[in-house]
Amino acid sequence: MIELSDTELRDGLRASLAVERWVDEVVAAAPFASVAELLETAGEAATPLSPGEIDEAIAHHPRIGEKPKGEGTSQAFSRSEQSSADAADEELAAAIAKGNAAYEERFGRVFIIRAAGRTRAEILEELTRRLELPNSTELEIVGEQLRDIALLRLEKLYEEAP
Repeated sequence: MIELSDTELRDGLRASLAVERWVDEVVAAAPFASVAELLETAGEAATPLSPGEIDEAIAHHPRIGEKPKGEGTSQAFSRSEQSSADAADEELAAAIAKGNAAYEERFGRVFIIRAAGRTRAEILEELTRRLELPNSTELEIVGEQLRDIALLRLEKLYEEAP
């Protein structure tokens, strides 16, 4: 059983995916017998995210390649997720910054990708690929990426839970 107060669970959920409808839906299903049950419930509640919820969540994500501003659990996650062996490569950083600008011009929002476990080169390749997609397809992918990020974060937060 995951033993968390309502406030602790809400704080962990918001640090993972800042979408109030999702937070409320997951909290309403508590308590959870296991981390696996929490992840299943959280994944179902985030599938799909509405366009408004995607905007709500994106407001709390830094651009790929930029340092998160402020302190807190969400910012710590972003710092960790964006670290990679090629993070210091200046040419890649410049290409990602250029890609970010093109993406924001094309779609009107920050590029979101599950960065954990990916190199900067892989991120740039995916950014370049996704720039060619129709907005409706890209919006669906953004929602999936936000869900995947949230599930990874929740797993990290509660991996020690009994």
